[in-house]
Amino acid sequence: MPEATPETHVIAYRAAEQLLQARDPRGALKLLDPLITAHPENTAARLLRARAFFLAAQLRSAELEFQLVVEREPDNAFAHFALARTLERAGRDAEATRHFRLAAALDPRPDYLAAARFEETP
Repeated sequence: MPEATPETHVIAYRAAEQLLQARDPRGALKLLDPLITAHPENTAARLLRARAFFLAAQLRSAELEFQLVVEREPDNAFAHFALARTLERAGRDAEATRHFRLAAALDPRPDYLAAARFEETP
């Protein structure tokens, strides 16, 4: 296998994005794992890997990656929203509500606001 370079990492990242769009999360993970091993600080790659874990129904792995992104980028509304969806899917509604509300507070998009259910008491 050829030596990895910054260019090959970019190609792997873009290919992983395409695989996710094609609903092939396992294929995306195969491309992202070596990239993240080489660049563990790359939050964009971790966010993409979290999405792949979510689509592959690997909820615990998705949760851990989304949490890492939220820790690194606490103002990332999408990461909060995706973490909330992951927690919701795992049946942890109270935790999910907190992140839905943070997402909506950071970015008042209609889908984030609807998921936040501000009119309901937790």
